[in-house]
Amino acid sequence: MTYRLLADFVLIMHAVFIAFVILGFVLILIGAVKRWRWIRNRWFRLIHVLAIAIVVAQAWLGWICPLTEWESRLREAAGGVGYTRSFVAHWLHEVIFYDVDPGVFTALYTLFGMAVLLAWRLVPPRRP
Repeated sequence: MTYRLLADFVLIMHAVFIAFVILGFVLILIGAVKRWRWIRNRWFRLIHVLAIAIVVAQAWLGWICPLTEWESRLREAAGGVGYTRSFVAHWLHEVIFYDVDPGVFTALYTLFGMAVLLAWRLVPPRRP
């Protein structure tokens, strides 16, 4: 029971991380148009760029996300089944029943990372 709860906690943290990366980018774009000052916060933007940089680096290096591995091991320790592919690939398959080549994810992560860097350039954070 404890391992399953810990695995669920890691799953939630993973989802929060993904939401931060995606929604953070969307809010930066909306905030640029609406002139929200907080989207230019240097710490927010640095953490956001670092988050997507980690994802892109892992994809290019062929590494499985540590959160995915951690959750998978906890699920196995709880007597369940761990992931047989990446976190995103697993849930994409669960939601739409479609398998995607891992190279597609690498390309998508890279393009998203480039879009985040472009947003950094077009909507730069404030200097302290």
